[in-house]
Amino acid sequence: MISKKRHLMLWGTAGLRYGSDAELPGTARIVLADAAHLAAVRAAGLVGPHTVVFVPGDPDEDTGPQVVNYGGSLSEAGAEAVLDEAFYLQIQSYGLSEYMSVAGPTMIRIADESDFEVFLHDADRALATGEFPDFLTNPIIQLADLPGLGATGLADGPRQRLYVAADGTVSVSPGGSPLGRLGDPLTRLEAAFAETGVSCLGAAVPEDVRRNALADRPWLGRYLAAVDAIRAMRARGVSPVRVSGFGGRLLPSMDGVADRTDPDLPLVLWTATSAYVHSPLTGRTFAVGHSAAQTVEAFVACGSVTEAAGHVGRERVDRIIADFDGVGVLTAVAR
Repeated sequence: MISKKRHLMLWGTAGLRYGSDAELPGTARIVLADAAHLAAVRAAGLVGPHTVVFVPGDPDEDTGPQVVNYGGSLSEAGAEAVLDEAFYLQIQSYGLSEYMSVAGPTMIRIADESDFEVFLHDADRALATGEFPDFLTNPIIQLADLPGLGATGLADGPRQRLYVAADGTVSVSPGGSPLGRLGDPLTRLEAAFAETGVSCLGAAVPEDVRRNALADRPWLGRYLAAVDAIRAMRARGVSPVRVSGFGGRLLPSMDGVADRTDPDLPLVLWTATSAYVHSPLTGRTFAVGHSAAQTVEAFVACGSVTEAAGHVGRERVDRIIADFDGVGVLTAVAR
């Protein structure tokens, strides 16, 4: 069973891979800014037997789906939300997060176009130099609205998550484009979402600005996967760590080979004394020797056995494929 905290973070990020909630009736996760709206979202058919509804203060009723009380705000940058007086979640805007101390779990939002520009600057710097933002790779930090920032393969839309503002406006997230009004059925909200495309940041960043920026940076999904991988390493006490394709390579002969953009491809990470292969598809990380990591790096970046063999030799490529095939790490690599 997914915990309340996990449901809340999935609501904020749209972090489930596609199809995860598509077959369930109603919306998987709903956050209300006003408790008085609970009856209306139920009457509109947005609440199914598996729906989790986050309601400020004390809800009018506690039957049916799981209703989770929260205090504070889940939408306002600089605010704090609390669940059951036990879990505190800070909400911060991206642009200010570099200057704020992290005292506990924090969700970072793109609150406006200025935040978006800072996010892009940080991503560009990471690609060029290998330097990732320290605050963003903290294990207790989570970036919100990932589909709007270049993440692919994540489920988003009215069946996955909804936010109902205090004035009754319905969107998939606090920074999302309005999809309708309180009382609208799920079919109408889904139709509006399909017409607007990825709209989880539409009210915070002009859509043409966002789309153009992502089109210019087809590697942003891989950047976000690298951020997740570094977070996982820091949680294990491994830091600082380098990521292949971001500011350099572990294998010197690969320096001139451009990285690929598929965010599902494995990532090679290393320190001066250790190396790792991280699978974004499974979330698993494997400790390997530098030689094995270099072989994975060559195979993933080149995308073919023949080209990779030109850097490390055919025998090493064949051996690393055989070693990792059993755990599914290289399944995303075309051969």
